[in-house]
Amino acid sequence: MKIEVRKEGNAVIITFDTRPKRFKSDYERNKFFRELHGWNQIVPKGEKRYEYRRKGLLDEIPHIKVADSAFIVALEHMKRMEKFFDEWHDKVHCEMMKIMLQDQERMKKLMEQED
Repeated sequence: MKIEVRKEGNAVIITFDTRPKRFKSDYERNKFFRELHGWNQIVPKGEKRYEYRRKGLLDEIPHIKVADSAFIVALEHMKRMEKFFDEWHDKVHCEMMKIMLQDQERMKKLMEQED
C-alpha cells in the first residue's frame, strides 16, 4: 500500500453540539447560530418586502457542510474557528480533528475565498 501525504490536503472536521440548559434564553442560543451561519433578515415596509443577508462566520470561511452540526474547513482557518468556539465554550461542546482530504475538487473549494 502506498501512502501519499500532501500538504495542500490538510483540513479540519469540526463537530459541535449545544448544551441547551446552559443558554440563558432562546435568544442567546439563536445568537450563537446566527454568528456561525448568518441569517436572512426580512423587513416589511408597506406592501414591499426587503430581504437582507446578514453574514455569519461560515459565510466568510470556505467550508463543506457534512451535517447540521459538522463541517470541514481548511487547516489555515482552524485558528479562527477555535477562537469562535472558545467564546461559546461554556454553552457549546466542540471537537476538531485534522483530516486528510483527498478529493482535490473539494479541497479546492476549501481554499477559495469569497469576496
